[in-house]
Amino acid sequence: MEKLFKLKANGTDVRTEVIAGITTFMTMAYILAVNPNILGASGMDTGAIFTATALASAVASFLMAGLANLPFVLSAGMGLNAYFAYTVCGVMGYSWHVALAAVFVEGIVFILLSLTNVREAIFNAIPSTLKLAVSVGIGFFIAFIGLQNAHVVVDSSTLVGLYSFSASVEAGTFHSEGITVLLALIGILITAILVIRGVKGNILIGIFITWILGILCQLTGLYQPNPEAGFYSLIPSGLISLPSSLAPTFMQMSFSGIRLIDFVVVMFAFLFVDMFDTLGTLIGCASKADMLDKDGKLPGIRGALLADAVGTSLGAVLGTSTITTFVESSSGIAEGGRTGLTSVVAGGLFLLALFFSPIFLTIPSFATAPALVIVGFLMMQQVTKIDFQDLPQAIPAFIAIFAMPFLYSISEGISFGVISYVVINVACGKAKRITPLMYVLAVLFVLKYVLL
Repeated sequence: MEKLFKLKANGTDVRTEVIAGITTFMTMAYILAVNPNILGASGMDTGAIFTATALASAVASFLMAGLANLPFVLSAGMGLNAYFAYTVCGVMGYSWHVALAAVFVEGIVFILLSLTNVREAIFNAIPSTLKLAVSVGIGFFIAFIGLQNAHVVVDSSTLVGLYSFSASVEAGTFHSEGITVLLALIGILITAILVIRGVKGNILIGIFITWILGILCQLTGLYQPNPEAGFYSLIPSGLISLPSSLAPTFMQMSFSGIRLIDFVVVMFAFLFVDMFDTLGTLIGCASKADMLDKDGKLPGIRGALLADAVGTSLGAVLGTSTITTFVESSSGIAEGGRTGLTSVVAGGLFLLALFFSPIFLTIPSFATAPALVIVGFLMMQQVTKIDFQDLPQAIPAFIAIFAMPFLYSISEGISFGVISYVVINVACGKAKRITPLMYVLAVLFVLKYVLL
């Protein structure tokens, strides 16, 4: 292990890496249940999607370990899968075969960009202040995702609002939805206490305690499953199941019946969001873990980007949407994960999930929500490193921070941050701070909003 992953040089050990890998997997295992549901709306076979998602996630995570020795885990990106199913296959009316072809081509373009250092150059061109801001913004973003997944935050007349327990009692949903919201809030407090007391594996333990509390609530009748409303039994229905066949989706890409301009637009949309979501995740998580060198660069980033790119094309071949580096990797990093062994452990669990899907698919979102909230807090601490006295640096950083949770997109946060950084610093006579590539990025981001 030492020879493969250089554990001592990275200040870690096997036990820490294993716990980190398990924690990361637990916080992102929901994708195995969510991705088939979303892509299934396009007409794809949900069983094949489950198998494809697990296999692509495992292989891409193994590639991350082998090519970069970094603790990042990959799977089918949220948002990109919705764009695949609801926009390309829904609004635009194309078949899922064509959508898979666009994802495959996007992956090939990504591979070329990674091999030619374009993506690495973009990473290195972003100022250190914006890199810190991305980490903070991601912290707020994933905390918001956790609260949303647990239904603590809900739609309201003010766009978002707090879940109403009194309304759930009146509507008769307290014993299905309401109790899970309460368990999520309790789980946040439990996990926070474990973190404060320095308990090893605190985030993972918090997930399990919250889940066990839910099981106890179900056994005593406090929690009553309501599958029609999306609230399922918290007790696994079994232990082992055989993987579904890949045959319905394997190598099913098709370029027939699509106009060239439409295909380019679809492919570019996948490419753009994937590129900057991945860069944002790498920047944010690496900043939090102090993995960046003195020049603000991430050692091994070329391998990380290549793993992401190959994973995307492989995912399309198997039958799933864009594979990307998951922001939930931050939960494993918060547990001390620093090497590719974290990725290997998580990837191995994705393979195990093929045979133990009844267990993994039972992990409820209210149990993983506390992990995301606490990790959000840990990542937000980077805000203290931003010099708020240097306004031309601090204001773009603030814009990038608020854009991520408010616009529900890491890539939009980077876009807003880059554009505002260039405009503000040029207008304030600080143009010397700006690298040529930052000007190019700013123009490309503006064109994205104009043309897409």
